[in-house]
Amino acid sequence: MEDRGDNRAGPFRPLGIDHVVVRVRDMERSIDFYGNVLGCVPERRVDDLGLVQLRAGAALVDLVDIAKPLGQAGGAPPGKEARNMDHFALRIEPFDVAAITAHLRAQGVAPAVPARRYGAEGMGLSIYIHDPDGNVVELKGPPEA
Repeated sequence: MEDRGDNRAGPFRPLGIDHVVVRVRDMERSIDFYGNVLGCVPERRVDDLGLVQLRAGAALVDLVDIAKPLGQAGGAPPGKEARNMDHFALRIEPFDVAAITAHLRAQGVAPAVPARRYGAEGMGLSIYIHDPDGNVVELKGPPEA
């Protein structure tokens, strides 16, 4: 499974994650979390649909308000028994564990213990956190040398 070559099964190949859609209970609280805690930059807002899109490097994190048309179409709100997804990972840099955990704690976010995990670039450290709706976000560092 290590081959990252052009072993396409069809007429296209994936280049990376374009966007992740997260259904949220409180849009402003989520914009604050993804913007101020994780550093994503608000890029586009469509209030009548309940959609806010934030830039995360080359990808977007789309926040969808569960009380608006897009969010209502997704079913039950996020929670312990109605999860939006298992988790998604944001590749971040620099990856200074002490600075990251201090920042998260100062923002009221409890980081899990950093652990070695496999990601798109190989094995490396990452830290799990929870957003305001309980979704798991993995903060992924660089691959091991």
